[in-house]
Amino acid sequence: MFLLTACSFKNEADSNYYCQKLKLSCVQGDKIALFKTSKGNFEVKLYGKDNPVTVTNFLENIDNNFYKNKKFYKIINYPQLKFIHGGVNPENKFYVDRNQTLNKTIHSIPLEIKFKEEIKPRYNYQIKNPYETKNLVNTFESGSIAMVKSGKNNSSSTEFFFVTNNIPELDGRYSIFGKIIKGLDVLDKINIEDYIEEVRLSY
Repeated sequence: MFLLTACSFKNEADSNYYCQKLKLSCVQGDKIALFKTSKGNFEVKLYGKDNPVTVTNFLENIDNNFYKNKKFYKIINYPQLKFIHGGVNPENKFYVDRNQTLNKTIHSIPLEIKFKEEIKPRYNYQIKNPYETKNLVNTFESGSIAMVKSGKNNSSSTEFFFVTNNIPELDGRYSIFGKIIKGLDVLDKINIEDYIEEVRLSY
């Protein structure tokens, strides 16, 4: 079991530790991903600099066409906010087949959040004190993308969600790893019958 202490938050090997554990080649910087959907296209800036493990895992899923022709499987509507879920549930047969193909058995990745005054992200740590949120690098804003939780301090390795508005109540509790930078209006149009045609890196 990997125990986190105050010292380990500053350990420069943290990202490398998890990338090696998950058999990933950690990205070194931010990336732009193009989402092609049944309602139109939008671009997402992926925060590889601040969330290297989460972004690298997401990029591997893209490289393996994991999100090609996949429905937005859950839409949660509130008066001023919408949650749009995409990806594949780990219990889905496609997910199992994909993991067998890649010789992987990991169903989750560590929760990864970044504080402004710290060089490296924190892993397996979620904010309990709401005053800590003011020091977060990334918070939930209109168009933010985050990984679905798979446990108290873990994220799903496959499922993600977008939000259409600020939601500070969730800040520091999910791995926010990107934000829509072009085509935000498309997100508002997406409903439960819509799907992702393709996700690819935009160069």
